[in-house]
Amino acid sequence: MSKARDRLTAVQIKNFNKPGFYHDGGGLYLQVSRYGSKSWILRYTLNQRKRDMGLGPLTDWTLAEARERAKKYRQLVDDGIDPIDQRDQEKARMQAERLEADRKRRSFEECAKEYHAANKDDWKNAKHADQWINTLTTYAFPKFGKQPIADLTREQIREVLEPIWKTKAETASRVLQRIRTVVNYAAARDYCVGLDSEQWDQLKKALPKNTKAREVEHHASCPHDQVGALLVQVRSSRSSDSVKWAFEFIVLTAARSGEVRNALWEEIDARTKTWIIPKGRMKAGREHSVPLSPQAWDILQKAKARWPKNTEPSGLIFPGEKSKALSDMTLTQLMRRMEQPYTVHGFRASFRTWGADIAHYEHDMLEIALSHIVGDATVRAYHRSDMVEKRRKLMIEWAQYLSISNMP
Repeated sequence: MSKARDRLTAVQIKNFNKPGFYHDGGGLYLQVSRYGSKSWILRYTLNQRKRDMGLGPLTDWTLAEARERAKKYRQLVDDGIDPIDQRDQEKARMQAERLEADRKRRSFEECAKEYHAANKDDWKNAKHADQWINTLTTYAFPKFGKQPIADLTREQIREVLEPIWKTKAETASRVLQRIRTVVNYAAARDYCVGLDSEQWDQLKKALPKNTKAREVEHHASCPHDQVGALLVQVRSSRSSDSVKWAFEFIVLTAARSGEVRNALWEEIDARTKTWIIPKGRMKAGREHSVPLSPQAWDILQKAKARWPKNTEPSGLIFPGEKSKALSDMTLTQLMRRMEQPYTVHGFRASFRTWGADIAHYEHDMLEIALSHIVGDATVRAYHRSDMVEKRRKLMIEWAQYLSISNMP
């Protein structure tokens, strides 16, 4: 045994009580603190830099174990490697691996609640926000809420949807939409790989058709192939121009009744032929852009023609009596006078069914056209900008379809 090292004995170590450093050799020291605690220190010099590396307390590491650790770290110094830097890097790597493992094991329920909390300001009222998470709590969480979202399969999603796909068609559609939103959010946060559009389409194909069931739940929304003919009847009705134009504008834009009834000229971008609805008037509490088809633009030109020449219109586009906004009941009465069982809101379902079953547009495109929330904030920002012109093509095809379906 070299006396240059291994200078200390177990008995000496036990009897050291005076605060200070006791050298065992080779840079290994026993440190006794002023409070009486004892720990190991390795002192070394690398690149003309002196460093003290803690090797742990005496209670955890015996003299023999401390010497072995010191030897391992001295070998690194001889190789030009700083053992403190290496240890820090190793700790950081291990911590990153733990975090990655934790992230990959994040459950579907955790992801859903995280998304819900992150986007709570996007819902206009607490009731809608509660409904969003409650549907998942009722139908999805009991089946795979605790399961890592990275392990979620199409088959498990189908098993949740199948029992309610026809009996509660509209609810099932919302559950599917919200499950998809959570999965897309989790994929964006790298919690899972996610499912591509083709897999979502395959999932829907594995479920039975429920178009008729959805129409019943929507209070008999008008079949899409009859909407064009209905518009012809509305145009020839005895209602005021404002009522007829507002109704047709609702159908052509697939907008909500209140969004159209309170639409302002100031919201129309004539340069791009886009209707930009401010967030204060949207159900989701965020701005929504509606690219206008030529048919929708023609309606605005008819409404504009009522204004004096060489003046820019302002205020309500479709004013009612005393220049106030049309009431929701006004449009409801229009349907009743025509002896039609449809609700005004139901024409959004007509558009949605046509877009999916006839035009075969992708899910996200249709959801965004209906101003539904899709994905996290980053994804939605991309959709609002990049997809406006793609949605313009969608709205043009919808208007053309309505014109063609008018023909005998």
